[in-house]
Parts: sequence; C-alpha cells; structure tokens
Amino acid sequence: MVLLLQNPSEVVRESDASDRVHLFPRAFVRQPSGRHLDLLNPRADGWADADLAIGLSRTYRWGGHSIWPLPLSVAQHSLTVLAISTSLATRPLTPQEQLRELLHDADEALIGGFDPISPIKPILGRGYARLAKRLGAVVFERYQVTPWSSSDRALHKRADRLAAASEAVHVAGWSLDEVTDLLNIGLKPLNSDPLALLYGCAAWEPWPPSVAAQRFLDKLNQLQAIHA
Repeated sequence: MVLLLQNPSEVVRESDASDRVHLFPRAFVRQPSGRHLDLLNPRADGWADADLAIGLSRTYRWGGHSIWPLPLSVAQHSLTVLAISTSLATRPLTPQEQLRELLHDADEALIGGFDPISPIKPILGRGYARLAKRLGAVVFERYQVTPWSSSDRALHKRADRLAAASEAVHVAGWSLDEVTDLLNIGLKPLNSDPLALLYGCAAWEPWPPSVAAQRFLDKLNQLQAIHA
C-alpha cells in the first residue's frame, strides 16, 4: 500500500524491512558458484576465482565475430596480452605485474559478460566508465595488485594493442589495410601466436569456453601461489 502525504513528492511505503532494502540502488549478478555480486556496490568477496574464469571465457571479443567456428573469448585474449607483455618487457615481470596483465579486462566478466568494441565505450557515457573503473579497482584489491605506473601502463597498452591488431587479422578477418585505415590501431599484427607454443594449440584459433576458462584459472592460481 502507498500513502500520499501533503507533499505529493513524498511517498511512504507500508512494508516490512525486507521490502525497504529494495529502495536502495542495487544490481545483483548471480555467479556460477552461487555468490552474489552487486555491480553498484561491489565487494571483493562477491565472486570465486572460477566465476571470473568462466565469465571471461563466455565474454567475446570483436562483438563475437570470428572467421573461426568459435568467437574469441576475453579469457584467451587476457592470456595473449600477458604473453606479449612478457616478451616485450626489458626485464622479467614480477608475479604481481603478470597478475595485473592477466586481470586487465576482469571487469568485463563481472559486469555481465559485456565487452563493447572500443569506439562504443565513450558513447556509453560516464556511468559505464565509472562502473568499469569501480569493478576494476575491486579486482585489484582482491588480488592485491598495485595500480599501474606510467611505464607499466605504456607497456601494457602496447601489448594490448598488439594483441588487438593480431586478433583483428587472424580472428576477426580484417585486412592489414583495414587495421590501419579503419581500426586505427597503428601496429603491425604478429604472425606467430604466442599461445601456440605455450599450449600446443592451432595459431590464433579461439578455444572452446571450457578450455579458455580452465587455462585462465590455471594461470591465475599459479600466479597467486607465487605472489602470496
């Protein structure tokens, strides 16, 4: 029942305490483990490691478009960026630095499997940007990862863009000219897939979600064990 007061803008609900909680902004996402993550007020215990791996394995790059039978998951992309940044670094990356590379897109799994193509992100507005930033900060908090330094971010951005250029050609089917003229990535794609040697898989072929999730989770567990 709703009662209108003298001021029409004031509304009092006759409800019990369980109803009143719904007056507060919340956006819960149920994780495969059964945990509940509130996207608007995220907590570091709102997901399990396996939830993150599953979410990233079911979140797809390039709008889900692929010249292969399967689309490319963000989980596989994250492992690619880690491999590229490791090869570009002038010194061995610490376990914490490797974790930061691996988790750079973790918010996309938590936000509900949403990876908009880069030109769309500014159009989504400041609300989306704040949400993604908040989720990313909670991820770094949970896994005890420090924020990027300027030099670390520069290395990461180059590795991420190099991965994007390579995926554009070898996975999404863009031509070399289109990568330069239309996508404006500005880097020459790699010919060799850095994951092919590590996992013995076909070069640039997207993995099934279950495979991508397990390989991401294995790397996450390995780095956490060393970082602890």
